[in-house]
Parts: sequence; structure tokens; C-alpha cells
Amino acid sequence: MIRLVFPRTPNIDRLALEGVKLTQHISAAPLCTPSRTAFMTGRYALRSGLGSTGKVQVILFLGGSGGLPPNETTFARLLQKQGYSTGIVGKWHLGVNCKSRNDHCHHPNNHGFDYFYGLPFSNFNDCKPGEGKDILVDLQVALWQLSMLAGLGFLTLVLVRLTGLLEVSVKLLTTLAALCLLGFMVWYAPFGLMRTWNCIVMRNHRVVEQPTNLDTLNERLMTEAERFVERNQNRPFLLFLSLAHVHTPLFISRDFSGKSKHGLYGDNVEEVDWMIGRMVKTVEELNLSERTLMYFTSDHGGHVEDSDTHGQKGGWNGIYRGGKAMGGWEGGIRVPGIFRWVGRLPSGRVLEEPTSLMDLFPTLVKLAGGEMPQDRVLDGHDLMPLLEGKTQRSEHEFMFHYCGVYLNAVRWHPPDSDSVFKVHFFTPNFSPPGAVGCYHTKLCMCHGEFVTWHDTPLVFDLSRDPSERAPLRGETEPRYAEVLWRVREAVEIHHRTLSPVENQLSWGNILWKPWLQPCCGIFPFCSCSEDNSTFTHNIGEL
Repeated sequence: MIRLVFPRTPNIDRLALEGVKLTQHISAAPLCTPSRTAFMTGRYALRSGLGSTGKVQVILFLGGSGGLPPNETTFARLLQKQGYSTGIVGKWHLGVNCKSRNDHCHHPNNHGFDYFYGLPFSNFNDCKPGEGKDILVDLQVALWQLSMLAGLGFLTLVLVRLTGLLEVSVKLLTTLAALCLLGFMVWYAPFGLMRTWNCIVMRNHRVVEQPTNLDTLNERLMTEAERFVERNQNRPFLLFLSLAHVHTPLFISRDFSGKSKHGLYGDNVEEVDWMIGRMVKTVEELNLSERTLMYFTSDHGGHVEDSDTHGQKGGWNGIYRGGKAMGGWEGGIRVPGIFRWVGRLPSGRVLEEPTSLMDLFPTLVKLAGGEMPQDRVLDGHDLMPLLEGKTQRSEHEFMFHYCGVYLNAVRWHPPDSDSVFKVHFFTPNFSPPGAVGCYHTKLCMCHGEFVTWHDTPLVFDLSRDPSERAPLRGETEPRYAEVLWRVREAVEIHHRTLSPVENQLSWGNILWKPWLQPCCGIFPFCSCSEDNSTFTHNIGEL
């Protein structure tokens, strides 16, 4: 008998016991940027131009011009209009600037958040010295090799001229030297200083730390979150606490190092639990529990390909197949979902109906007394009737699972059945053969040779086969033909709701532009740190 031992999470467990747990809670994408876009807007990410068409699947540079378009409406903006004080503490990863360093068109303050403290980008390997590189590694290698070849050619010609073997003009040497320098700068400027450019902390529009000090980050995030609640305890408020954990590279505060039986990843999970407990304690000590809806979730599943000699770093998705960046496989999109509201929501309730992160948008807007936007398509549904037990069925008869801009799979929950069917039109090509993951590329892609389109789509019944191991066949499933027919009909209707928008993840929008780079000094000399004394002083000025 195999006994599984998990990291200790008493505070998250308590949230579930005192609230409503959603066991089929689905993110709209298996990666952070598109998932967060859908979460913030209540709409599939491709409606905002944040679905990938190729290699670039998320925002890669803070100095890029892509991000959440200014004309999108977030739940924070609508709650702000209802008189709520709105704040985000932690990770954003939806862009900063459009045309100039200080236009902040994609910034949280321009999307309905009165206050922002945290990471405008994310936490990539580049942010932690010694962890290697994440961003366009193959392009970095190619640029470096070209620079070295050009440099070698230049040195060879210099030697030929000095030895008198051939006559080489000074003009040719000067031109080649300039090309060598240009090639080196094209590589070094965006990639060699990646930690400085991408790994920063901002307070509202101001950069307060560059690069980020991960050793003290979690404590600062928690202090900011607690103080935001304390400042707004006597008025309606919205706080989005978006933790940097457990995204890789894993980092840990000193007090949690070695505490778990599951190595560094377990230490991270247990620190997350402590942070959640600390937030709940703040709410309770201020006597806000009966006036506060608390929601716990994740933007996507674990990154199964991310491991080293010490073990798994990117998480574990349990019985669910696949993981981060793997399109519609459950392991990348089925995430935790817990709602707690003392005195309003029943304790210990478990819901197995399909729900979505996009549902938070209409849920919050309606609770705040706001009006839903009438000028755009919304894909989420108000969850309160389901959470309170006033209805037993999810409003999501269909869910559309995208891999970038490509419709990868569709979920169908028939009104007359408890079954949940899922149809996969294509699947990522795992590597090496037999693996469940794209270990050769570290992340699965959604296009071209990286996927296999199925002439006959794969069909699963998640109510009987949540691991998606045994595709259904017409000979054994009475509703097989009906499932395919109903899904195709739903896809046609869904496609009619889509409109062309600018691709925010195009190469033109995604690549680094020095004139857009946030900087806490005089560019390019960007460097500052937020030590404890500065942190305390800055908080006191709020």
C-alpha cells in the first residue's frame, strides 16, 4: 500500500472547511498572461488579443508594448465606480507601457486599481541568480553565436593585415568591428541584463526596487496586503493578493527553509499556506469576516517539465493529465477554487459543477451593485446562486479551452445529465515519446509541428474518467455522436461572437524597446533597493 504525504496546509484546509470548495474550477488558459486576462475581464483572452499564435505565449519583456488593452474593462474598474477602494499586491504580468516609458497604459492603476505594489512582470528563472534562463533561450544562443563568429572573423582579418598575408582595408575592418559591436549589443542589451529589466518591484507608477530582492519579497507583500486592509477597514474594498509562489524559480523565506518533507517545493507550499493564514487572521482581527468574501485559486496547473537533480520544482497535478501550457488537458486548467464568506455561504459545501475563473467578474460586479458591460461579450457567470445553494446546476453548459488562439478542446455539461464530456480537436506532441509533457522544449506549443490534429476528435467523459486516459468510442458510448454534433454546433455559435483585435503578443509588441523600460534611475543605469527602513518610510507616506 502506497501512502502519500502532502505538504501541510492547515490554513487553506480551514478555508475549505469554512466555505465552499469547487472541485471542477477551470482557468481559461494554461498559462499566466492569458489566464489572468480572462480572470480580470471575464472574457476569453483572445477577445483581448492576448492569445498566442506561435512561440510567444506570454508577455516576455516589461519593456515591450503588449499588454491588457486600455479599452478592456476589469472587475476592479467596475467596483471602483461603485465606491470600492481597489488594490493589487503581488504579480501582474499584463504589461505596463504602450508608447512611452511613463504612459502606463497597461498598468494596474489604469485598469481600475487605486493601489499597486508588487511585480509588474513575473518571477522567471532570470530573476534568481544561478537558475539559468527562461526567455527565448534559442534566440539568445543564436545571437551569441553570430556575435562570436563575427568577432572571430574580425580578429582573423586583423591578424591577416598585421602579418601582411593579404591587404585588408581599414574601412572593411571598421565596418566589421561596428557589426560585431552591434551584434553583441543586440544580444546583451535585452538578454544580458534581463534581471535588471524584468525583475522589479513597483509601488503604483514608481519603481522602488530593481532588481527584486527575493529574500524579503514575501514579507513585504504580506505587510502591504495587511496594511491595505487596515487602511480600508471602514469602507468597501477589493484586494487582489497575487502571490509570487509557487511559480518557478522557487525561492523561500528563511523561516520556511527545510520545514517540509517535500524539499523546496514543499517549503514554498507551506509558506503560501502561512501567508493565507496571515491574511485570514488580519480579516478576523478587524472583525471583517462577515463582511468579506474571500476567494482562493490559482491561474493554471503545475509545470511538470520543470525539475532538476533535486526533484520536481514545477508542481504536481495529481490524477489530472498534463500541466502548464498543455492546452485543454485537465492538469493545466483544473485549479483550486474556495469561497469563504462567514454568515453568508454554507460551511463545508462541495460543488462538483463546472465553474470558471471568469465567473469572478460577474459575481463581484453584481455583489457590488454594479452594472454589467453591455458593449462586449462576457463569458463568465454569477456564481452566488450556485455557492448559496439556490441552484444546483452551473450555467456553463459549454466551456471552450484554448491553446493560444487555437480552440483546443470543448467541455459539454448536458442539461439532462451529470456527465461532463470533453472533446479534444488536437493535442500537444509530448517529448520524448511516452512522456506526459514537452521535456525537449520545456513548454508545449500550440501550433504547427508541435501538435497533432485528430481527424476524429478525442472524446472523454470527465465524470467517469477525470484523468482522460480512455477516449470514448461510438460502439461503447451511446451519446458519442450526439456529443460531437452538439460540440460542433456550440463551436459555430461561439466563433460568431469573436471579433478581430490587435495581437498583443506579436513580435512587434512583445520584443524589448528601451524607451518603454521602467527604470528607477536614469536609463540605462537602473538600480535601487527597498531596504527595511525605506519600506517603513514609504508606507508611512501613504
